[in-house]
Amino acid sequence: MMKQNRSIPSIASMTKAESFKLAALPITVRNAALRAIAQALETEQDRIGEANRMDLAAAEAVGLAMPLLKRLKFDEVKRSEAIEGILSLESLPDPLFQVLLSRELDKGLVLKQVTCPIGVIGVVFESRPDALVQIATLCLKSGNCAILKGGSEAAHTNRALFEIIHQAGVSAGVPEGFLTLLESREDLNALLACDKDIDLLIPRGSNAFVQYIMEHSKIPVMGHADGVCHVYADKKADIEKAIRIVVDAKTQYVAACNTVETLLIHKDIAETLLPPLWETLKKEGVRLKGCEETRGIIDCEIATEEDWHTEYLDYILSAKVVNSLEDAIKHINHYGSHHTDSIVSEDLHAAEVFQLLVDSAGVYHNCSTRFADGFRYGFGAEVGISTGKLHARGPVGLPGLVTYKYKLYGNDHIVREYAEGSRQFHFKDLPL
Repeated sequence: MMKQNRSIPSIASMTKAESFKLAALPITVRNAALRAIAQALETEQDRIGEANRMDLAAAEAVGLAMPLLKRLKFDEVKRSEAIEGILSLESLPDPLFQVLLSRELDKGLVLKQVTCPIGVIGVVFESRPDALVQIATLCLKSGNCAILKGGSEAAHTNRALFEIIHQAGVSAGVPEGFLTLLESREDLNALLACDKDIDLLIPRGSNAFVQYIMEHSKIPVMGHADGVCHVYADKKADIEKAIRIVVDAKTQYVAACNTVETLLIHKDIAETLLPPLWETLKKEGVRLKGCEETRGIIDCEIATEEDWHTEYLDYILSAKVVNSLEDAIKHINHYGSHHTDSIVSEDLHAAEVFQLLVDSAGVYHNCSTRFADGFRYGFGAEVGISTGKLHARGPVGLPGLVTYKYKLYGNDHIVREYAEGSRQFHFKDLPL
């Protein structure tokens, strides 16, 4: 349901009430709804395609940058990937009603820690219609109601996807309030004020956009502001591996937050690695900005201090020669965004040190940063990537969308008897 002459606070309040119904639904109903949504996306492909073409035409007319156009595009490939993600999500175990702890505190007094939904999640995202599909289905599987606010540049596509998903879900037995789409800037500001009814906000977009969300709401926010990712080519790096990994991390999908933005090269292999790597990158249309040492080896643009902080989301890569593994780690922890960083090295000890000391949600060895993705982690999909350290970190799939409650089962137990010493706790963990 979209906004229909109702205030945003009333929508949020209604959604909160609906969230308790969704939280109680068995997995059979939630999975049936996922199957219905996947089928509807297949059946309604022409409608989705037409809506997306309208958005792309409008974006091209105002000169939207090519990387952003790629994010906006929802073609046959992205639709197929979205459907594959939904079917993968359906196959995953139910994240709800899982007993994490069962402990007998005393005879007849048993404590259980059981997973449950977070409740109502507000997700604010820019440009990417595929994000709407991922978010809606992940929230459904995890028993959370979702209020979505998409960017105006994807208005037609978002509306079509929302209507298709909402109708399919409700037809399969899901409460009508499981999904809501808001569309105007005014809706966003009103949404940010609904801290009594919305349990969590997940923003997906530019650094400035995420910072705006964080600064204008009391609602807890989970997400990341930047994707300044690094690949470090260690002195023991295999040159061919390094070239393949860097090229993939930079060019496989340049507009993603897990695309590499800075390459660090150990001084001992810089003269061996940089020339062939630069030749390959040029063929892919990449511009290279290098430090003075880099420019002493290859002919490229000069990198400034600002470049080390920059998430390009474009065919631009900054490169810096470092003296040691320690210098690489220091650079990443200072300039990086704690998203995803990778070391290329045949030295297992160096890789272990890198993964131990780099303070990021994803720390990789001999592989591309582009693997930082909920689908590629086997989560079905993701609602976003969290660079924070509380509750969820990295790609946020089903485990990051549930919390837990403590259930205590007794039989006329009162605290006074334990406080006075007539009864004692014996704390015995029981099989789950």
